This record gives sequence, C-alpha cells and structure tokens, in this order.
Amino acid sequence: MKISTQSQRSLTDRIAAQPPDYQRLSGKVFIEGELHPSQGASLDIIDPATENVIGQCAIATPAEIDRAIAAANKSQLGWWQISALERAELLHAVARRLKLMQPELAELLTREMGKPYKESADEVAWSITAIDYYAEIARHEAGKVYGPAVAGQFHYSIKEPLGTVVSILPFNYPIVLFAWQAGAALAAGNAVIVKPSEMTTMTTLLLMAAFTDLPSGLVQCLPGDATVGMRLTDSPDTHMIAFTGGVAAGQAIAQSCAPQFKRTLIEASGNDPFIVMPSAPLEVAARGAAFAAMLNCGQVCTSAERFYVHTEIYDRFVELLVQEVQALRIGNGLDKVDIGPMVSARSRDRFEATINHAISQGATVACGGKRPASAETGWFYEPTVLVDVHPDMDIVNNEPFGPVAPIVRVDSLYEALKLANRSQFGLGGNIYTMRLDESMKAINALQVGMVWVNAPLLDNDAGPFGGRKMTGIGRELGAEGLDNFRHTKLVMIDPEAAPQDFWWFPYADAEAFPGATG
Repeated sequence: MKISTQSQRSLTDRIAAQPPDYQRLSGKVFIEGELHPSQGASLDIIDPATENVIGQCAIATPAEIDRAIAAANKSQLGWWQISALERAELLHAVARRLKLMQPELAELLTREMGKPYKESADEVAWSITAIDYYAEIARHEAGKVYGPAVAGQFHYSIKEPLGTVVSILPFNYPIVLFAWQAGAALAAGNAVIVKPSEMTTMTTLLLMAAFTDLPSGLVQCLPGDATVGMRLTDSPDTHMIAFTGGVAAGQAIAQSCAPQFKRTLIEASGNDPFIVMPSAPLEVAARGAAFAAMLNCGQVCTSAERFYVHTEIYDRFVELLVQEVQALRIGNGLDKVDIGPMVSARSRDRFEATINHAISQGATVACGGKRPASAETGWFYEPTVLVDVHPDMDIVNNEPFGPVAPIVRVDSLYEALKLANRSQFGLGGNIYTMRLDESMKAINALQVGMVWVNAPLLDNDAGPFGGRKMTGIGRELGAEGLDNFRHTKLVMIDPEAAPQDFWWFPYADAEAFPGATG
C-alpha cells in the first residue's frame, strides 16, 4: 500500500480547520423548511481522518419529532393536489440545485465519513440522475386501464401516495440512498422525513438546502440516535419506513411496523460472492476485484466480500490482485488518495478483530492486515488480501464490512456457485468469465437480487436494486422502486347505473339447487 506522499503534518494543518459556515449545521434539526437549534442532547461528529471534532449531532426531542410529523402530513396533502407535471418540474429543480451544491456536499461528506472526495462527488452525481429519473417515471405511469368484466363498464386502477415516508439512513452512502428513496417517494406524492446516521448528520442537513423550494414541511431532517428512529417508526402518523443498515435494526423496525401493517423497505446487509473462472481476462478481473472489495474502504453493502477463484488461475489472480491493492494510495480523503479511513474508531477496531480472527482460523495475509505505520492519527486500515481461506471461516460467512478480499480456491464453477449460495444474505453476486454458458449458469443459479457479469458494482436508475434472504425486503430504483411508495386503487364504473341482474338478488329459480322447494 502507498501512503500519500503529501506531508502528513502539513496536510492535517491544511484541511483540519472546520469551515465556519458548517457551524450553521451543527446541533440543528430541519423542520418546516428551516434549520432550528435542537432542544435535545447532542453527540460529537468526528472527522475520521484527523480525529478532530467538527460538529455536533443533535438528538431530536419527542416534541420536535411530533412537530415534524404533523408538518409532513399537512404538507403532503397539498403536494398531492398539484399536477404530476408540476411535481416533476419541481423535482428537476432539486436536481439542478444538487448539481450546484456538489462541491460543498462532497467536501463535507468526506470530512464526516472519510471516503475520497472523488467518491463523494460521484455520490452526488448519482443522486442527481436518480431524482431526474423519478421526476419523469412517476408521471409516465399512474395506473392502468383493464378490459371490463361487464360490457359497457370502465375498469381501471390509479396510484396514490402512502402519506409520510420515513427514511432511516446509514453513514456509507447518505446522499444517494436518500435520493433513491426521497426521489421515488416525492415523485409518488409523499412527504419525507429523514433520520440520518449520527456520523453523517451535517451532510444530510446540508442536503436539505436542495429541497427548500418545495412546500414547507414536505422534506424534513431529524438527526439523532436509535430512539429518534423508533419514535418515527412507532408513530401511527407515519406510513412507511425505508431503512438501510444492519440486520438487528432492520428486524426491530419490521417488528415495530407489523402491528400497524405499516409498509417497510429494508436493506440489511450483504455478503456478495465474486467468482473468477479460467477464461476471464485476469488483469481486468484483478482490477475489478480490487475495486469491488476496497471501494469506500470496503464499507459498501454490495462489496465483494468472498472470492471464489478457480484453482487453475488462483495463484496468478492472487499475484495480480496483490499488485493492484498494494498500489492503492491511503490517506485523508481530501488529498489525492484512493482509500480513506474507516468511519469510526469502533468500526476500525471491529474490522481489525475480524482480520485477526481470520488469521487465527488459518488465513494468511498476502498484503495489508494492519494499520498503516505512518498514519499517526485517523482510523486507517491497510486494504488486505487473505489467502489459504476455507469456506467455513467466519470471515467468509459474515459481512466483514471493511477493506478485505478473502480468497477461496475452488475446482469448478459448480463448487463456486454452491459455496456462493451458502450465505444467509443474497444482495448481489459477481462472476468474471468469457464463456457464455458459465455466465448463464451463474445468472440462473445465484440466489441474489443482482448479478454482475464482468462489471462489478454498477447501478442503473431504471433497474431494481435489492436482494433476498436476510438482506431484506423490497426494491429501490426502477419502476419497482417507485411502487414501493404508492398504493394501488381499483376503480369500476358503470356509466349507465344499470341493474346487474346477472348476479343481483333475487336469484333466478333456475340457478337454485336442483330439487329445492319454496
């Protein structure tokens, strides 16, 4: 691994100072179109590269939460009354505003959670396209007309909003995940309240500026801990919960929503396989593997976290992957780097313990496997490649959520697919092969929601994102993503109000039970 050649001390001095303008976001909530100082307690927000406190995350009070819910439901009624065209134009304006905000949003996101500035800027760009996409698709289809069951009648369905949607976000992609959810929810006619991660609160509050031209109360932000999320979830006046995070929290939300039959969208982790077959172009596959495992310091739900490599090319693939990983530049995300720090000391300590446990179970470190010696501050960990990995190791069967590529040797595609499907998760799966038959076998066999053939980790606004098994329920993006946020209402009209004697009372004697009397 390459530590950035920029002087660590001068870099820290240059970028550690908190821009004064960010103070307007510290300790705030965003309710009814304005930032307000919260009356609740607060938590420190710490830059993971410098370990400096850069702001405060408010913990919204019950009164602030209830106020936001009431404002959302009031605003939603007016939002649904305007035309689909007007809603689309207003959402396109949000996307244009985001484009202007891209540099500031990207910088703040990097300061809050550590990812390289390029990745933060990309995240804003993906958010823009998602909101533009939903602005149009929501007015493209708002129901269907059916062939009537009775001649002369008119049968059709219409799509209606759910009401107030709560978006509970993780730290790793707070901007784009909100855009996926809020873009669809708003386009469908809903109001949105977002509960951001405690570690990316100021970024989410800054993001609210893109929505200030929408009706007051339509989009609001309530920072805080799990108690804030649960009050929003438990409220009878919220109508859907969209959650991205861990399994335990996702299960708690599902259980809370069940008594109300409240709709949920839950994405709760992944453990994606990455298969490499002998026909693959190994140089390209190794680059793809390095990216799929190490993007955002491995803190991605769709990260490649278990590698199944055919024995014929195992040694060569490992050699190439180690070369790619060792060339990665590690450092502060505001410098010229490829890999930033992990989001928190707790995350780095957990991941470090995961690597050490894999070593104790017999894995061998091919590269990485430790904290960078030259990084005196910051929660950095070297991107790691592990070999001599066996399918039963804990690191293979759980989500490591960090920069690691554990590589298992397999003898056939059949073995790779069998091992890939052993996971309790089923978000995505990858395969590198130039054989069409192997591609099709993998596509059909992998028990996942998404398959990438020679193209890891891509998203498409028009295609559904989501998984199976313990990954969660529901889909984001695409038409499926939009329908998560809509009710379907069936309508049947008889314009003549004619008697429907073919099934009304009184029943014809000829249709009675044979032998009936009276």
